[in-house]
This record gives sequence, C-alpha cells and structure tokens, in this order.
Amino acid sequence: MSDQEQANIRLAVARLKQEHADFDAAINAMIAMGCDQLRIQRMKKKKLAIKDKLQDMEDQVIPDIIA
Repeated sequence: MSDQEQANIRLAVARLKQEHADFDAAINAMIAMGCDQLRIQRMKKKKLAIKDKLQDMEDQVIPDIIA
C-alpha cells in the first residue's frame, strides 16, 4: 500500500472517529431529553455501523503480523 493510500485511509479514519463522537454526543443528548427509544436505537445502530467501518479501515492500515 502506498503512502498516499495510507494517508487517505488515515484521513477517512479521522473523519469517521469524529462522526462516531458526534453520534455519541447526539445519543447522550437524546437520552437526557427523554426522546423516543426507537429513534435512540436507530442512532445507536448507525453509530455501531460507523464503528465497524472504522475498524475495517484501521485494519487496512495496520499490517497483519503472524506470530
């Protein structure tokens, strides 16, 4: 993987981390306000999907080391 590809992935990872944090803050605010549980569950699913995508991208940058 070239340095440019790794830089692009790291940039995307940073964006996803920010989006994940934004979802976390939004979910906490919704819980504090007593919003509809269904809406909160949907937000949590989106947050989890972002976390999964984030993990996949981080795995692309970090090489597998077979011991």
